[in-house]
Amino acid sequence: MRAILIAAALLTATAPAALAQQAAAPAPAPAAATTTAPANAFERDRQSILAQAGQYRVHFDMRENVSFRADYDPLEEKLSGGSEIVRVVYDKGDKISLQHILVMEHDGQAIVVKHWRQDWAYQPETVLTYAGPNQWTLTPVPADQRAGAWSQTVWQTDDSPRYGGVGHWTYDNGLSAWTSNPTWRPLARRDAVRNPVYDRYLGTNRHILKPDGWVHIQDNMKMSGKAGGEPVAIVQEDVINTYDRSTGYSPRAGDEYWAKTQGFWAAVRDAWDAAAVAHNGIHLQEVGDTGSVTGTPLMDLGQQVADGKTAEADAIAQARTLIQQATTPR
Repeated sequence: MRAILIAAALLTATAPAALAQQAAAPAPAPAAATTTAPANAFERDRQSILAQAGQYRVHFDMRENVSFRADYDPLEEKLSGGSEIVRVVYDKGDKISLQHILVMEHDGQAIVVKHWRQDWAYQPETVLTYAGPNQWTLTPVPADQRAGAWSQTVWQTDDSPRYGGVGHWTYDNGLSAWTSNPTWRPLARRDAVRNPVYDRYLGTNRHILKPDGWVHIQDNMKMSGKAGGEPVAIVQEDVINTYDRSTGYSPRAGDEYWAKTQGFWAAVRDAWDAAAVAHNGIHLQEVGDTGSVTGTPLMDLGQQVADGKTAEADAIAQARTLIQQATTPR
């Protein structure tokens, strides 16, 4: 877990240096996925999703803009940056999974942190959505809304759920873009650790390809449901995460971690999927600095596997027990 805390500090403290490196990195060639004409609309969408894989310098820009409560002042703009690789976990045609891995340096040593994961499914019958504190639900997608649509489900560092939404890829005005429906989301770490007056987001996602990478744009309405009843809006936030392709750092440490642990994490994903099916969703205690109650133990198990301190089979058995215990409603 120490690696996660160091990486979080580096993302904030070294932002100017990271952004300077980003600007100095040589301009890479455009993604191959954008240079070949697709055979059909489905394949065009697939190639747009797969084009997000690669090696990047990332610029994170978070801004609270408009307050909707007289006694609330928007936070100062928060900027950070870092190095991140995105690897294809699997490509099953109508289902694609992309794993993000942070690759940083601290005191001359590589710091690798398994970051978020995005899963895509074509014309899904259900999507796992956030339903309020500690609860995610398998939500049916009506037939008229899933025709030609893709769902995106986002998972936290320990592969526990974060949010899910449904949308279409469009290609108007020279842009390859996917836009989600408005979705409920739990607080991100940057807010959860502060115990703010809001306790959830109502957000819309956009993923847009660009010649040298892609950009993830979020329009978040930060809401409070703490008083019970219908949540009320507190403040609006824009989040713009820009992924610029870069060869200015070595991805080796991140790829080595993934090679050593992908079997473990595959079993963890299966355990989360089984929990969702068993309970028609997932009940899981949220924790501010790690996302969920399983965050620290599962990430530690993954690191033990990577370091050769715990056999993969033993780590998988422990992980399954942790997930089963954490997701069993009480």
